[in-house]
Amino acid sequence: MTSLALPGSFLDVNKTCHGRHAARNSIIRCNVAEPLMFSKENGRPGMPLQVNGDPSFTNLLNANQLRRFPVAHGHNDTRLRIFSGTANPALSQEIASNMGLELGKIMIKRFADGEIYVQLQESVRGCDVYLVQPTCPPANENLMELLIMIDACRRASAKNITAVVPYFGYARADRKTQGRESIAAKLVANLITEAGADRVLACDLHSGQSMGYFDIPVDHVPGQPVILDYLASKTICSDDLVVVSPDVGGVARARAFAKKLSDAPLAIVDKRRHGHNVAEVMNLIGDVRGKVAVMVDDMIDTAGTIAKGAALLHQEGAREVYACTTHAVFSPPAIERLSSGLFQEVIITNTIPVAEQNYFPQLTILSVANLLGETIWRVHDDCAGGFEPYSSLGID
Repeated sequence: MTSLALPGSFLDVNKTCHGRHAARNSIIRCNVAEPLMFSKENGRPGMPLQVNGDPSFTNLLNANQLRRFPVAHGHNDTRLRIFSGTANPALSQEIASNMGLELGKIMIKRFADGEIYVQLQESVRGCDVYLVQPTCPPANENLMELLIMIDACRRASAKNITAVVPYFGYARADRKTQGRESIAAKLVANLITEAGADRVLACDLHSGQSMGYFDIPVDHVPGQPVILDYLASKTICSDDLVVVSPDVGGVARARAFAKKLSDAPLAIVDKRRHGHNVAEVMNLIGDVRGKVAVMVDDMIDTAGTIAKGAALLHQEGAREVYACTTHAVFSPPAIERLSSGLFQEVIITNTIPVAEQNYFPQLTILSVANLLGETIWRVHDDCAGGFEPYSSLGID
């Protein structure tokens, strides 16, 4: 027996922000009771309908009044496709697994001269495509790969293309600090847009103004919920906590983090930078004596800033020092600095893959796969935030 869902006032379809969950059980279906009949008025085919098996409710509708109600998105939604680049395939696989989907089939290879070749191994015509590719080191190669993936999807007639960029490279080049400098963050944003992306989903951009560099919608997902959940599981007395910003530029981020940690007090490390990747700590603003200091930053590159900050915190009497960051770039000599004994624990996420040879005892890696997966579902379902624990942290 054919099953159709019919639009109209007698159908109460629950269209909520959690449509993919609720609509599965709330769609009222109209079962075809008899074969097609033809209207005497215009000769068009129609059919008598029974609503939910009730023979007392019948209605003859013309075929031009009938349309199929879209089936609610399920875990086997064929219109949602996720493809992974080569930068972080483990994260991509975890995102897809958490969403109950399979990664799309794609061929990515390098020619002998270093050129990148991309071919989709399945059709994406009319699909909502998500390309997971952080532009982490090697940044230029991974960025070019992302651009070619976007171009391949555009030429394959994908309906929507979302670049899921857990780590957005060149984000630190977001303004001119000296004369005759480039603003590479804007350039990269233009490249992604011109390649054919319809939307960007990024995690913990270095600065908020980077979102304004894109001429397409940007979903900015903070990685703080994952780290906060982990810290909440540790037996640290809230009265002993102090959140520390490793520089003046990160005060807003540290303040928001401190507010979520029972409104912990805030301290600031004042530093003076003499060159790129070179930092010198000058003094500390705030009191950390006898407390557990939690240093918060969006990324750790060479670890010069955060290591010198930790040394200063110990000099000022901090009992323990934790380092929390979303993006672990870990350029040399970051591993040596982080594993030198300054930190009780270094807490990072997996937006950037960390090679096993770079593991050290104090390192803890948390996954953002569930966070990104839920955000992808919400973008796909055209829904906003509003669920715990992420609603208060800026997913909109």
